Amino acid sequence: MSATAAPVRDRLPLTGLLLGHGTSTAGNAITLVAVPLHVLQTTGSAALTGLAGFCATAPVVLGGTLGGVVADRIGHRRASVVADLASAAAIGLAPLLHVSVGLPLWALLTLVALAGALDVPGQSSRYALLPPLAALARTPLERATAVMSGSERGAAMLGAPLGGLLVVWLGGPAALAVDAATFLLSAALVARCVPPAARGESDEEPASYRRDLREGLQLVLRQPLLRGLILMIFITNVLDVALLSVLLPVHSARVLGDPAAFGLLLGVFGGGALAGCLLWGALGPRLPRRAAFVAGFLLAGSPPFAALALELSLPRLLVVFALAGLAAGSLNPIIDAVLLERTPEQARARVMGLVSALTWVGTPTGPLLAGVAVEGIGLGAALIVAGGAYLLVTLAPLRGGPWRELGRRAPADVGERQPAPRGG
Repeated sequence: MSATAAPVRDRLPLTGLLLGHGTSTAGNAITLVAVPLHVLQTTGSAALTGLAGFCATAPVVLGGTLGGVVADRIGHRRASVVADLASAAAIGLAPLLHVSVGLPLWALLTLVALAGALDVPGQSSRYALLPPLAALARTPLERATAVMSGSERGAAMLGAPLGGLLVVWLGGPAALAVDAATFLLSAALVARCVPPAARGESDEEPASYRRDLREGLQLVLRQPLLRGLILMIFITNVLDVALLSVLLPVHSARVLGDPAAFGLLLGVFGGGALAGCLLWGALGPRLPRRAAFVAGFLLAGSPPFAALALELSLPRLLVVFALAGLAAGSLNPIIDAVLLERTPEQARARVMGLVSALTWVGTPTGPLLAGVAVEGIGLGAALIVAGGAYLLVTLAPLRGGPWRELGRRAPADVGERQPAPRGG
């Protein structure tokens, strides 16, 4: 083969990355279900359940803000592996303490918070690796982001109900042991399948840590569309976490009378979202982004809150959550494609981490406010208020302005320094 021959198509690195990411996400889904249920079962307090949600989400801000710069400097592949190993060590201490000296609530929440902070740089690094590995596999970026999001949705579909069953059968600490194992498997898959050359580092001499962080923030905030996306996701994340960490588990326990229904509903939502991701991966490059984005948020956001407030039966709730998940399937692929297209390769981890931090910075208040609201105004009223707020926020893209850019490719000077992938 001549030196100028086209490179061989290689799908193994992309496949290994997707499998590793999905495995790690499945473990996170287990913990997302197991920790609130464990706290609710052992304390019976909605407020403490909200505190558990706070401890699980607050470290995302710190890890996303500080970890992305480190990942860009040491290389995205290495950062992904190291973050997974560190998260496995942190979350794995919980079951070890449980079977030895005991696991008080403060220790459980501390370890969950530490694992969450360590996990964010790993997630950002895997997303930063996506464009070069998609190019190696000759896959359009928008399709790759759909598959990546699909791996997350599929992991949630499996991990959420498994988390509920593990808590019922074996208890919360055993569920966290499974999460630690998923981190180890994710590290092994990325280390084995992703080539060391896929580092994602800049050839330039690294500047100061503060300067790198500032430049990443400027890359995000100088673009009106990204600012709008961040604000919208910031608000909806607060409401989503309030639903997942407090409102839905309390509804499952008090209204449905079955704590395991919490995990089942999340699993059905994940299954619908997985189908939506696969559908978007097949059709997305030929569909208008903005219309799909608005429709997805309107159908996926407020309907679950309304269905819970109406106290529908579990079979009807399963249908609502499945349809909401199907509508949500296109959202993350669209957001991820927009971010990756508009970020230079050497800054992707810090930008993805900063976006995670900025969109999650308010989420620790969601579980706290939801816990207080349930105790103060009741579960039904809390669901109505949250669902109404969700509906108002998701109407924002219909106003036009920078949202018109959602269906267009980024300018060459702010996006990737390579041909843009095909897509709408």
